[in-house]
Amino acid sequence: MTDTKGHVTIIGAGIVGVSCAAFLQREGFDVTVIDRLEPGQGTSFGNAGSVSPSAILPVAMPGMVKKLPRWLLDPLGPLTVRWSYLPWIAPWLLRFIRHASRDEALRVATAMRDLMGTVFDDYRALLSPEDFAELFRRNGCLYVYGSGEELAAAKWSLDLRRNLGAEMVEIGGDDIRQLEPALNRRFEHGIFAPENGSTIDPYRLVNSLADEVKRRGGKFVSAEVKDVVIGAEGPTALETTAGRLPVDRLVLAAGAWSSPLAKKLGAKVPLETQRGYHVTFANPQIKVNRTVMWNTRSVFINPMECGLRIAGTVELAGLKAAPNYARADKLTEIAREMFPGLDTAEQSKWMGHRPCLPDSLPVIDRSPKFANTIFAFGHQHVGICSGGPTGRHVAALMAGKTPAIDLTPFSVNRF
Repeated sequence: MTDTKGHVTIIGAGIVGVSCAAFLQREGFDVTVIDRLEPGQGTSFGNAGSVSPSAILPVAMPGMVKKLPRWLLDPLGPLTVRWSYLPWIAPWLLRFIRHASRDEALRVATAMRDLMGTVFDDYRALLSPEDFAELFRRNGCLYVYGSGEELAAAKWSLDLRRNLGAEMVEIGGDDIRQLEPALNRRFEHGIFAPENGSTIDPYRLVNSLADEVKRRGGKFVSAEVKDVVIGAEGPTALETTAGRLPVDRLVLAAGAWSSPLAKKLGAKVPLETQRGYHVTFANPQIKVNRTVMWNTRSVFINPMECGLRIAGTVELAGLKAAPNYARADKLTEIAREMFPGLDTAEQSKWMGHRPCLPDSLPVIDRSPKFANTIFAFGHQHVGICSGGPTGRHVAALMAGKTPAIDLTPFSVNRF
């Protein structure tokens, strides 16, 4: 290694890990990224593609407790639990529910607004101008509501985001149809968020960042990390399926698979997977211009390079259970309801693991036990929105600099 600042190994080649690698290089570190999958083939692959500085609300919101029994009894609802997994998830679910208050929503939203406010600038700093212009659109996000009652029910959360600086403009049916002519005419109430945008392909975004890391001399190792070798000052090597790899400094960004390694590295964290599904329609035969979210159904529809994608909902069933693709079929039904002209004949289905902590905030922090190790995981539903900013702050921590925002809300010690 020729770099005077030394070498950093990053566990995880999703959007968070690759963003960390790219910013660490700009701080003068050599980097190696290790993952059992190629860059972007894990959770990042199936992201809905929304890039929204205003997507700051926690998953557990005020009023959720009243809805939860109905949701849990519906295997295809917005939030469901596999009953066989309930004994394992129950303690986490109780902690999750305790965060469903207005005070907690304000705390989490404030922290996430600080984190994600620079998302476009952060990706712009890592990509060539040509790649950035091709990969990102910033033409707003449209939130639609099936009735005035649905919109009224969202007032508190909309005001919360507005109070934190997000522009959320209420519009009616004529404006909705001007923005999205193919949308079902039943939607007469909407909110337009002009500062938001999307990426044309999350997988391609991760790979473009990985290519930049490689161009600057970074290395990628395809292997699964089995264990961490701990020395007097902290981790000294990783035991992997490719053999033992030496470690100087370490970043743990393994998403939903981070918990066992975090425990080995000095912190026990209540990390859970909120499994999400998507369906991508290769030939939709309609034009959708931007990200559209139907708030009540908890789904996003986003036009992508590979087709039109609908994604969303939460399934609590752990890392090992087989996918329930009936949930993806339900997404197809919702997509047809939103866009009556949609051609769903040619479609692909996917399930992935969102890494979630009970309060919906990620961990961005140094290990409480080892100074050479930084944690960066738990980015729940907003990995693309927060991956770039997380990388910038991780690099600052590793370089011994003061991060640009207060990272106290993202402390691993809060648990």
